[in-house]
Amino acid sequence: MRNTLKIAAATLTLAAAFPAMAQVAEGNWLIRARAVDLLFDNGQSKSVKTLDIKAEDRWIPEVDISYFFTRNIAAELVLTWPQNINIKAGSTKIGQIQALPPSLLIQYHFTDLGAFKPYVGAGVNYTHFYKTSNILDGAANIDKDSWGLVGQIGMDYVLNKNWSLNIDAKYVQMATDVHVGSANIGKLDLNPVTLGIGVGYRF
Repeated sequence: MRNTLKIAAATLTLAAAFPAMAQVAEGNWLIRARAVDLLFDNGQSKSVKTLDIKAEDRWIPEVDISYFFTRNIAAELVLTWPQNINIKAGSTKIGQIQALPPSLLIQYHFTDLGAFKPYVGAGVNYTHFYKTSNILDGAANIDKDSWGLVGQIGMDYVLNKNWSLNIDAKYVQMATDVHVGSANIGKLDLNPVTLGIGVGYRF
């Protein structure tokens, strides 16, 4: 978390070195590449809480595709490829799963602040879990699917007609039930906060 905030501060410092009157790109499409710090909430219930089962935080790559319907309204598709997530009981690794968590959001972009373009967004996340039986050597497993809401706040700093810098934060509802054999031993509310930094290209 501290490293993420340092990176974000460095990005804003770099952005301030460019002319504040950079022009807004007028293209309808915006593609961003981000490095994202994935911070799991790890809310637990029942035996999951007793065993302290949780997912380990990690950095992931992210590619986002936005389409602007107007100057202010856009839709954003948030993508990555299946990511390995370590599962722990306390401080002990007990397995590893994979997660593919695309999200679709509708955004409002504020366009009257010069080169600074803040935005807010809301939408839905669908996460598909792979290798769901790779916990405790197959003795435990999780559900394969999760649906939830997503909230977003972020900012682009426009460098020129096409290029921009970006910082972004999201809260994602994501949860799965944990099973040992046929018994449901509780829910793991992953609910990650994602803190991202990256670049964008608009055309």
